[in-house]
Amino acid sequence: MGTQAIAVRTPRVRRAVTERARLTRGRSGIWFTLPFLLAYAAFLVWPLVLGVKMSLSNDSLSGTAGGFVGLRNFGEALTDAAVWQSLWHTAWFTILSTPPLVVLGLVMALLANHLTPARWLWRLAYFAPFLLPVAVVSLLWTWLFQPGFGLFDGMLSWLGVHLNIGWLTDPDAAMPAIVLTTLWWTVGFNFLLYLAALQTIPPDLYEASALDGAGWWRQLRHVTLPMLRRTTVLIVVLQLLASLKVFDQIYLMTQGGPNHATRPVIQYVYEASFTGYRTGYGTAISYVFFALILVVTVSQLRLFRARDEETTP
Repeated sequence: MGTQAIAVRTPRVRRAVTERARLTRGRSGIWFTLPFLLAYAAFLVWPLVLGVKMSLSNDSLSGTAGGFVGLRNFGEALTDAAVWQSLWHTAWFTILSTPPLVVLGLVMALLANHLTPARWLWRLAYFAPFLLPVAVVSLLWTWLFQPGFGLFDGMLSWLGVHLNIGWLTDPDAAMPAIVLTTLWWTVGFNFLLYLAALQTIPPDLYEASALDGAGWWRQLRHVTLPMLRRTTVLIVVLQLLASLKVFDQIYLMTQGGPNHATRPVIQYVYEASFTGYRTGYGTAISYVFFALILVVTVSQLRLFRARDEETTP
């Protein structure tokens, strides 16, 4: 009888011992993640909490004590014409830069993946500009855009075209010039993601499609692009976020000019906080912009997910 009871209890005892060992391992794992959690709370969660508190106050860098103003800063931000103007400049930069950065990154990856001679040289040439600091890129392209003796005016003059365009001083040309600079500088990152995704496509798919009589164009449409769908979704979302957060190259090349024609919303947040000394108001603008970015990102992910469900059999 006792032997049978022990035999019956044995699986339960084993499960209890296994569960206890799992809990012990889970508790010990907390000590390994604790440094990261502390750093995460100190440098992300706590600043977010302080930012919300600051956006609801009239804090200033001028030394005056700021009192609680509630949602007044948010109301002022929604009615401020400069906020909407800078938001439009940010959106316009995103519209101009995102499609070519995605498409050109794909074209460069296709070329680098198929070019056999000196393949490493093509990959290095495509990705190398992305490694340059923004200050170097901005200085380089500022000189290229110089009227009269810059490379672009020199090339146009050599072709017999004399446009006399102020590439960075004309309100109509400044934003396209910054987009061209950003395209040359950052397309290497999208190229790298596409190249890595291309190398994961099984060669059997291309061999089977070739046996069915599919040429290069049909293979691109029916094999390559469908297999790159998830990578394209990732690149589009990352590119949208990067373009919406543009600041560095614009500030270094045009300082938001001419006549605020290229000033993005992040620069206006900087000016409101550190030039106008209204840190509470600048923080409120940044939270409004964060809400807009969140809406755009979630909408894009849902749109791509819906399309993916429609195309998946």
